[in-house]
Amino acid sequence: MASLKKVLRKKKYVRIKLKKMITNHLELSAKINGVKGVFILDTGASNSCVGLNLTEQFKLTSEESEVKAAGAGATDMETYISTDNYLKIGDWKLPSCDLVLFDLTHVNTALTQHKAKEVHGIIGADVLEKGKAFIDYDKKVLYLKKVKKKKQRTMSLPF
Repeated sequence: MASLKKVLRKKKYVRIKLKKMITNHLELSAKINGVKGVFILDTGASNSCVGLNLTEQFKLTSEESEVKAAGAGATDMETYISTDNYLKIGDWKLPSCDLVLFDLTHVNTALTQHKAKEVHGIIGADVLEKGKAFIDYDKKVLYLKKVKKKKQRTMSLPF
């Protein structure tokens, strides 16, 4: 029987190592717009997020959103949306990624209270869905399927 690793590699999946934090969260490194950061992998987060205070660091342009964020004990948080960002996780690339920006102070406070390091953001279900994700919790590995490049249409003119 073929291993999961071999089967997924054959199907064009990229293997990304995860690290288990002291809080039992899974952590990964990613680059947004070429800038490296540390993120929590959160299957329960509908959108991927970056801390509002890191807008300049990750070269994000944003606009205010009417959507209020809630999670990890905080509710009704102001959010901003940043569109068309380049996300790279290991060798997996998403050339146009939308991100929610909001104050992650409550998340990082909870992490540091447990002697864990702060994070720059959260990789959520939106990215996991686009990458058709498989998570191997035993081996602490995330598999994401390479995103197909959209073919540009060429039009042949009749003259």
